[in-house]
Amino acid sequence: MNIQLTMLGQLISFVLFVLFCMKFVWPHLTAIMRERQRNIAEGLNKAAAAEKQLEEAGAQVEAELAAAKQQSADLIAQARNRASQILEASKTQAAEEADRIIQGAQAEIDQGVNRAKEELRIRVGELAIEGAEKILETNVDQAAHQAMLSRLAKQL
Repeated sequence: MNIQLTMLGQLISFVLFVLFCMKFVWPHLTAIMRERQRNIAEGLNKAAAAEKQLEEAGAQVEAELAAAKQQSADLIAQARNRASQILEASKTQAAEEADRIIQGAQAEIDQGVNRAKEELRIRVGELAIEGAEKILETNVDQAAHQAMLSRLAKQL
Protein backbone atom coordinates (compact mmCIF):
# COMPACT_ATOMS: atom_id res chain seq x y z
CA MET A 1 0.00 0.00 0.00
CA ASN A 2 1.09 3.28 -0.95
CA ILE A 3 0.77 5.98 1.63
CA GLN A 4 0.34 8.64 -0.92
CA LEU A 5 -2.58 6.89 -2.51
CA THR A 6 -4.16 6.46 0.90
CA MET A 7 -3.64 10.11 1.65
CA LEU A 8 -5.04 11.06 -1.73
CA GLY A 9 -8.05 8.85 -1.15
CA GLN A 10 -8.63 10.32 2.26
CA LEU A 11 -8.23 13.84 0.83
CA ILE A 12 -10.78 13.14 -1.88
CA SER A 13 -13.22 11.61 0.60
CA PHE A 14 -12.68 14.53 2.99
CA VAL A 15 -13.32 17.05 0.20
CA LEU A 16 -16.45 15.15 -0.82
CA PHE A 17 -17.55 15.06 2.78
CA VAL A 18 -16.96 18.79 3.16
CA LEU A 19 -18.81 19.50 -0.12
CA PHE A 20 -21.68 17.29 0.98
CA CYS A 21 -21.83 19.05 4.37
CA MET A 22 -21.62 22.49 2.74
CA LYS A 23 -24.39 21.61 0.30
CA PHE A 24 -26.84 19.74 2.55
CA VAL A 25 -25.95 20.05 6.26
CA TRP A 26 -24.39 23.49 6.60
CA PRO A 27 -27.41 25.49 5.24
CA HIS A 28 -29.70 23.79 7.77
CA LEU A 29 -27.25 24.45 10.59
CA THR A 30 -26.81 28.11 9.61
CA ALA A 31 -30.58 28.52 9.28
CA ILE A 32 -31.03 27.01 12.72
CA MET A 33 -28.26 29.25 14.15
CA ARG A 34 -29.78 32.35 12.47
CA GLU A 35 -33.20 31.43 13.89
CA ARG A 36 -31.67 30.91 17.30
CA GLN A 37 -29.76 34.20 17.01
CA ARG A 38 -32.96 35.98 15.96
CA ASN A 39 -34.87 34.43 18.90
CA ILE A 40 -32.14 35.50 21.32
CA ALA A 41 -32.15 39.03 19.88
CA GLU A 42 -35.95 39.19 20.16
CA GLY A 43 -35.73 37.92 23.73
CA LEU A 44 -33.16 40.57 24.59
CA ASN A 45 -35.29 43.26 22.94
CA LYS A 46 -38.35 42.05 24.79
CA ALA A 47 -36.38 41.99 28.06
CA ALA A 48 -35.19 45.55 27.43
CA ALA A 49 -38.75 46.64 26.59
CA ALA A 50 -40.06 44.89 29.70
CA GLU A 51 -37.41 46.56 31.82
CA LYS A 52 -38.34 49.93 30.30
CA GLN A 53 -42.04 49.23 30.98
CA LEU A 54 -41.15 48.24 34.53
CA GLU A 55 -39.32 51.52 35.04
CA GLU A 56 -42.25 53.44 33.52
CA ALA A 57 -44.71 51.53 35.71
CA GLY A 58 -42.55 52.26 38.77
CA ALA A 59 -42.49 55.95 37.89
CA GLN A 60 -46.24 55.92 37.29
CA VAL A 61 -46.83 54.17 40.62
CA GLU A 62 -44.68 56.75 42.39
CA ALA A 63 -46.57 59.58 40.67
CA GLU A 64 -49.95 58.06 41.57
CA LEU A 65 -48.76 57.45 45.13
CA ALA A 66 -47.64 61.06 45.41
CA ALA A 67 -50.98 62.21 43.98
CA ALA A 68 -52.85 59.96 46.43
CA LYS A 69 -50.81 61.32 49.34
CA GLN A 70 -51.51 64.88 48.20
CA GLN A 71 -55.20 64.12 47.82
CA SER A 72 -55.35 62.53 51.28
CA ALA A 73 -53.52 65.52 52.75
CA ASP A 74 -56.03 67.84 51.04
CA LEU A 75 -58.94 65.77 52.37
CA ILE A 76 -57.49 65.85 55.88
CA ALA A 77 -57.02 69.62 55.65
CA GLN A 78 -60.60 70.03 54.41
CA ALA A 79 -61.87 67.83 57.23
CA ARG A 80 -59.94 69.86 59.80
CA ASN A 81 -61.26 73.11 58.33
CA ARG A 82 -64.80 71.75 58.35
CA ALA A 83 -64.37 70.56 61.95
CA SER A 84 -63.14 73.98 63.04
CA GLN A 85 -66.05 75.63 61.20
CA ILE A 86 -68.51 73.29 62.92
CA LEU A 87 -66.83 73.97 66.26
CA GLU A 88 -67.02 77.73 65.74
CA ALA A 89 -70.65 77.46 64.65
CA SER A 90 -71.42 75.36 67.73
CA LYS A 91 -69.67 77.89 69.98
CA THR A 92 -71.59 80.74 68.38
CA GLN A 93 -74.88 78.86 68.65
CA ALA A 94 -74.15 77.96 72.29
CA ALA A 95 -73.31 81.58 73.10
CA GLU A 96 -76.54 82.74 71.44
CA GLU A 97 -78.51 80.10 73.34
CA ALA A 98 -76.85 81.14 76.62
CA ASP A 99 -77.67 84.80 75.92
CA ARG A 100 -81.28 83.87 75.16
CA ILE A 101 -81.54 81.83 78.36
CA ILE A 102 -79.96 84.65 80.39
CA GLN A 103 -82.35 87.19 78.86
CA GLY A 104 -85.30 84.89 79.61
CA ALA A 105 -84.14 84.42 83.20
CA GLN A 106 -83.59 88.18 83.56
CA ALA A 107 -87.10 88.79 82.23
CA GLU A 108 -88.52 86.28 84.72
CA ILE A 109 -86.57 87.94 87.54
CA ASP A 110 -87.85 91.37 86.48
CA GLN A 111 -91.40 90.04 86.35
CA GLY A 112 -90.95 88.43 89.78
CA VAL A 113 -89.59 91.71 91.21
CA ASN A 114 -92.48 93.65 89.67
CA ARG A 115 -95.03 91.16 91.06
CA ALA A 116 -93.40 91.34 94.49
CA LYS A 117 -93.46 95.15 94.38
CA GLU A 118 -97.10 95.13 93.33
CA GLU A 119 -98.02 92.64 96.05
CA LEU A 120 -96.05 94.73 98.54
CA ARG A 121 -97.91 97.89 97.48
CA ILE A 122 -101.24 96.10 97.83
CA ARG A 123 -100.25 94.68 101.21
CA VAL A 124 -98.90 98.06 102.43
CA GLY A 125 -102.15 99.69 101.32
CA GLU A 126 -104.18 97.06 103.14
CA LEU A 127 -102.05 97.44 106.25
CA ALA A 128 -102.33 101.22 106.07
CA ILE A 129 -106.08 100.93 105.80
CA GLU A 130 -106.19 98.45 108.69
CA GLY A 131 -103.94 100.71 110.74
CA ALA A 132 -106.04 103.73 109.98
CA GLU A 133 -109.21 101.83 110.93
CA LYS A 134 -107.68 100.73 114.20
CA ILE A 135 -106.46 104.21 114.95
CA LEU A 136 -109.86 105.65 114.27
CA GLU A 137 -111.61 103.00 116.37
CA THR A 138 -109.53 103.58 119.44
CA ASN A 139 -109.03 106.77 121.34
CA VAL A 140 -106.17 108.95 120.47
CA ASP A 141 -103.88 107.57 123.08
CA GLN A 142 -100.19 108.22 122.55
CA ALA A 143 -99.06 104.87 123.95
CA ALA A 144 -101.68 102.94 121.92
CA HIS A 145 -100.81 104.93 118.85
CA GLN A 146 -97.11 104.12 119.35
CA ALA A 147 -97.84 100.40 119.96
CA MET A 148 -99.99 100.24 116.83
CA LEU A 149 -97.23 101.84 114.74
CA SER A 150 -94.75 99.31 116.14
CA ARG A 151 -97.05 96.43 115.22
CA LEU A 152 -97.60 97.93 111.78
CA ALA A 153 -93.84 98.25 111.25
CA LYS A 154 -93.36 94.62 112.29
CA GLN A 155 -95.97 93.45 109.80
CA LEU A 156 -94.26 95.32 106.95
